Amino acid sequence: MRRGLKWLAILTTLGMLFVLIGGALVTKTDSGMGCGRSWPLCHGQLLPSHITMKTLIELAHRFVSGGVGILLLILSVWSWKAIGHKRETKFLVILSLFFLILQALIGAAAVVWGQSSFVLALHFGISLISFASVFLLTLLIFEVDQKFDASKVVFDKRMKFHIIGVTIYSYIVVYTGALVRHTVSSLACRDWPFCLNDAISLPTNMYQWVQMGHRLAAGIIFLWIAYITYLSFKNYRNQPVIYKGWIIAFILVCLQVIAGALIIITRLNIYIALAHALFISCLFGLLSYYLLLIGRSNKNMELLEKEQYKK
Repeated sequence: MRRGLKWLAILTTLGMLFVLIGGALVTKTDSGMGCGRSWPLCHGQLLPSHITMKTLIELAHRFVSGGVGILLLILSVWSWKAIGHKRETKFLVILSLFFLILQALIGAAAVVWGQSSFVLALHFGISLISFASVFLLTLLIFEVDQKFDASKVVFDKRMKFHIIGVTIYSYIVVYTGALVRHTVSSLACRDWPFCLNDAISLPTNMYQWVQMGHRLAAGIIFLWIAYITYLSFKNYRNQPVIYKGWIIAFILVCLQVIAGALIIITRLNIYIALAHALFISCLFGLLSYYLLLIGRSNKNMELLEKEQYKK
């Protein structure tokens, strides 16, 4: 039974990743209205007679989202029964289901009634939380057999501060990136890294401010993760889970910055744009895993202190 649960967890995690990338594809290709104002039907039909490329993209995204929703429901029930004794399991199950449903409702509302760009930008971030929850649930399922002891991972206060801070801040970066897409500000500044547009000046309109705000946010997270990676090399060489993980995080944030630059240089190449969304999704999943380890480390410290107090 455990082997089947593992395969289901992997499939669901990959499916959630496809939902994230599919949502980015819908936005990038302006296919949100590919089915008109109908939801869950498409132009009032189960399968419309006239299918354009935008209709196909929107239909495919809805189909994938629905299929992954079913997989997640099965995974949630199975995980609850199989590893419900692990204290994070039930929380992650509820979190993943809640944000998947919330994501679907916001998407449906955007189709039927329309939403402002600032509200629609939340859609990707909500999907990201659901993906991270499923990703962590998958790691829990695999940890049962490997018996990974999180109590061996010890964080000092400075590292805890950086992990919590950069994870929260990464969500702000995600939101600003989604806002760039939904306000159609991607090419508001055709130069990189600065918004020159043939003259050295501050941004002159909202679209340029949105674009440059995202670039500034991305630059800060790049420097922040670079600094944390340096700290992990300096102080955590005896804990491979920490310093190797931050090496991966640094590689991902570098790829994210490179992809962001190439989006501008190539004038919105769709494959690079989707890779851009993929890199930040993987980075957020990794940062979320460190949050889980911090929670376990704190719990283990509390238990240890109680045992010492009893003695």
